[in-house]
Amino acid sequence: MVAGQIIDLHKLRSLVEGADLIIAHNASLDRPFCENFSPIFAGKAWACSISEIDWALRGFEGTKLGYLIGQAGYFHEGHRAVDDCFALFEVLADDDIGLGQTPFAELYLASQRSRVRIFAENSPFDMKDHLKARGYRWSDGSDGRPKCWWTEIAEEALDDELCYLRSEIYRWAEADPPIRSLTAFDRFKA
Repeated sequence: MVAGQIIDLHKLRSLVEGADLIIAHNASLDRPFCENFSPIFAGKAWACSISEIDWALRGFEGTKLGYLIGQAGYFHEGHRAVDDCFALFEVLADDDIGLGQTPFAELYLASQRSRVRIFAENSPFDMKDHLKARGYRWSDGSDGRPKCWWTEIAEEALDDELCYLRSEIYRWAEADPPIRSLTAFDRFKA
């Protein structure tokens, strides 16, 4: 289907240049791909419709696009980019469960909040299961992150998380794990 096809960079530029926010359903995969394809995506704010919406609270059993679309009562020809985008747009605009806020509004608000990435560098090996249970993920260092366990949290949760790391993981009150503040402009980068 895509053999011999090209992406018209002029049309792409006219579409992307005016965008204030780029939404992807798995932005950690799509953003690096798009930025490698064209510099027009660099410097844009991004939002992720998988990770920045509480789908479980909304009664969905999973975050895969097919699950969301089907459980919302929509049908479409899956794995066709335009059809996937329009179907996701319908799901994002729907507030059937009465939370008073559409998934799109939740996503937009989440994209406006700063987050913090904490790197549990040099954490004791025997603490790995504790870190994993708390939601930390392992980075082998190949993605530009330090080789360590890391997590991303809301900015207002930073003090509590540092307290946890210092008391439960490092067991040293002066432990100072590296942190990085993130906004929609630098989240989901490789």
